[in-house]
Amino acid sequence: MITDSEFQKIVAYVKAHYGIDLSQKRVLVNGRLEPYLLRNGYSGFDEFMKKVLDNPKGQEAETLINVLTTNHTYFMRESEHFEYLTNVVLPYLKVRAAGTRDLGIWSAASSTGEEPYTLAMYLTEFFGLDHRAWDTRVLATDISTKVLEHAVKGVYLKEQIEPLPEKWKRRFFQDIGNEQYQAKDELKSQVIYRRFNLMDPFPFKRRFHVVFLRNVMIYFKDDVKYNLVQKVYDFMEPGGYLFIGATESLDKTKIKFQYIQPSIYRKKE
Repeated sequence: MITDSEFQKIVAYVKAHYGIDLSQKRVLVNGRLEPYLLRNGYSGFDEFMKKVLDNPKGQEAETLINVLTTNHTYFMRESEHFEYLTNVVLPYLKVRAAGTRDLGIWSAASSTGEEPYTLAMYLTEFFGLDHRAWDTRVLATDISTKVLEHAVKGVYLKEQIEPLPEKWKRRFFQDIGNEQYQAKDELKSQVIYRRFNLMDPFPFKRRFHVVFLRNVMIYFKDDVKYNLVQKVYDFMEPGGYLFIGATESLDKTKIKFQYIQPSIYRKKE
């Protein structure tokens, strides 16, 4: 069982490096890390954390964040966002970006790929026959290499793709047996996966028209959250849209974004 000092050491490290607040997650930290320590012959949490601290870019540091981050997601999650995207945002962007036909779309906490693949399917459907003339590839980032590997493979259980329309299942997924389906190359080619820590300086060369930053800021303290939202604002095109989780909220007095409706914000044109 994790001791107070061991727990505080892990909390401090994860907050400093990733902005994630685990101070109320002692049971989760113990439950997720202890089996790994036992499997790998560690005498305790301190021995493991010494390896992490000695090499913050090493394998054990990567394992720490892979094990501790929660990655629960599913296709069509918070479907009202995708309806708003299709009915309001994309018609606007089709006109605004008609000159370049290049959209910047970022799934900023992409987990195992359900969100960016859903975005890609909606984009393909919206643009229809014109889709090949547009660059609508989705940038999908996450801190966890484990979930990114899953996303790149694009393999999901039959029950996981159940929420999708039948025509999308047929078009974008292939049955690979054992109740599993894999995203076809047509869909995979529309998503670019990269590992990225949201606490790091943004390296992007272009601004975004749409950012999905959903269900990740619940793990951040307010100062970290609003610093992140400001960075996103700075890297958005005028008129661009920010989507956050349906259970999340932002204090309107602390942000430059316009409030549109619950969990949807916009940068002024």
